[in-house]
Amino acid sequence: MAKRKKNVNNANLGFEKQIWNAADKLRSHISATDYRKVVVGLIFLRYISSAFEKRYKELVDEGDGFEDERDAYAEKNIFFVPEKARWSVVASAAHKPEIGLVIDEAMRAIEDENDTLKNVLPKNYASQDLDKRVLGEVVDLFTNSVDMADTEKDRDLLGRTYEYCIAQFAAAFEGSKGGEFYLNPPEDSFLLGGI
Repeated sequence: MAKRKKNVNNANLGFEKQIWNAADKLRSHISATDYRKVVVGLIFLRYISSAFEKRYKELVDEGDGFEDERDAYAEKNIFFVPEKARWSVVASAAHKPEIGLVIDEAMRAIEDENDTLKNVLPKNYASQDLDKRVLGEVVDLFTNSVDMADTEKDRDLLGRTYEYCIAQFAAAFEGSKGGEFYLNPPEDSFLLGGI
């Protein structure tokens, strides 16, 4: 009997697994619903910041002075990320007690600059229920272990990572309303469209 070929989409899960492993550090520290929002928000923030920074560098290299023009990003379907919302700012605050506030402010700043994201991004990182030391460790893992330098290719990876994490959420919380992660994705749907 001939062996079946592996599904190419499921064959290379290194990137997705790295993100899941980083995210899984939070599991025992917050509720399942908050956990999902925290992780999905960080995935999105890391991705859009990487895409923005790549485009920013291209614009600086062109030397025409368009690096602060929102239209130069919109024409490439890239969200404009203001300076205080860039991953480098978040990463530099990873070990500060105000890391949650820094991330919440980054999410608000991104919403302010991008009408399609208004009132969509999670802003629950400053919650007292979220251990800021663990949140900082997750930010470090996203910074040091997750390379999103090739954002064109990573656009597909973002969707695959989202799907992988949702499946992992469901598996991790099976028996404890695990299926809700499949049945209630509206607040996370910004990830699947608009990029």
